[in-house]
Amino acid sequence: MNKSIGVLGLGKSGVAVANLAAELGYNVFASDSKNKSIEILNKKVITEFGEHSGKILNSDVIIKSPGICLDIPILKKARKLEIPVISEISFSLKKLKYKKIIAITGTNGKTTTADLTSKIVKLFYKNSIISGNIGYPLADEVLKTTKDTIIILELSSYQLEDTPDFRANISVLLNITPDHLEHHKTMKAYIKAKKNIFMNQNNEDFTIVNYDDEICRIIFKKAKTSKVVFFSRTVAFKNGVFYDNGDIVIATRNKHIVIQPKINIVGVHNMENILAAVAASYVAGVDPNTIEEVISKYQGMEHRIEFVRTLSGVNYYNDSKSTNVDSTKVALKSFEKNILIIMGGRDKGFSYTPLAKLVTQKVKSIFLIGEASDKIKRDLKGVTVFVDAKDIGNAVNQIFRVVVPGDTVLLSPACASFDQFKDFEERGKFFKQIVYNL
Repeated sequence: MNKSIGVLGLGKSGVAVANLAAELGYNVFASDSKNKSIEILNKKVITEFGEHSGKILNSDVIIKSPGICLDIPILKKARKLEIPVISEISFSLKKLKYKKIIAITGTNGKTTTADLTSKIVKLFYKNSIISGNIGYPLADEVLKTTKDTIIILELSSYQLEDTPDFRANISVLLNITPDHLEHHKTMKAYIKAKKNIFMNQNNEDFTIVNYDDEICRIIFKKAKTSKVVFFSRTVAFKNGVFYDNGDIVIATRNKHIVIQPKINIVGVHNMENILAAVAASYVAGVDPNTIEEVISKYQGMEHRIEFVRTLSGVNYYNDSKSTNVDSTKVALKSFEKNILIIMGGRDKGFSYTPLAKLVTQKVKSIFLIGEASDKIKRDLKGVTVFVDAKDIGNAVNQIFRVVVPGDTVLLSPACASFDQFKDFEERGKFFKQIVYNL
């Protein structure tokens, strides 16, 4: 057992794993490059703020927070000294008890899929938790788990990059499109991180794959040992889950089960999320009636094409979670026309030109906010009308003066929120409050 643990980065997961390690009896030293005060940190944890000094190199192992690049100077020194650098997920998995792990990743839709899967599984198994990139960090849940616990994990590319030894009983691969290239640098590196969700599975495990996504359809072939189950909106399988004219079909070699849930969340992407949740829940042992019941009650996640209100014949939607171009593309596909969209924020390093065709077809005007405004205007020049709104408050007020019945107002920024907000949740809540006040 390594007695000395270094924790690099004291965000949510860093604090959780520092507290867990301290509670388990490790000597814990934690370092964060920002000055901050953390009241919930275990008093046994020794801390430094404002820098990453060489003190952390006295650790037997370093637990890195997701999002910290591997090539920062202190981690380069750690590698030269052959100090293992692991993730909060890796550390936590070695300490918890569980019956089954269902792990979900994808560029878009993973939170909705994880949330829906968790609700289905919890109704059937009772003893289940949801963690990872959603809810509480896994380190917060470790001491609450038993050998009967079903764990549903939403995992980002950051978390998977740092956890090459990860293994789930059931892995779900939703889609892969360009994202986080400012961190991963290349699509090849981004895809490599995503593949960690199934690379260590064996022939008793399941890999759930979106057949409609071209990259997923290619890279699933690397899942050589697990049992692959496809889901699709467009293709019927002899062994898989697919959508068929209002029905969801669960097909196996021996059964052909049809469920007919009421679908309450909009967009073709959400149908993919639902199909993925059906496949994951079914191979986990949940009966089809339970799956149908939960889906029929499911209203979706906050900040993900979330209906806010109808005012004077105009519908307002909060899609603050759309922090990349592909997720905004998905949002635009969810509506017919007459969209007034709020876009902008902190640029993430990719082009906005892939939105041009949809914007031409469906968008009346784009209200620009934040740092990326000029780049969005350049990339989409000539396809619609632009309004320089600067911030969300101005955008909503300007929209309110020009909308007519039948219009749709959509916050779907295609950018990170960090230029004006703490995170996408704060951005979405701010938007909703302004809309409620109209």
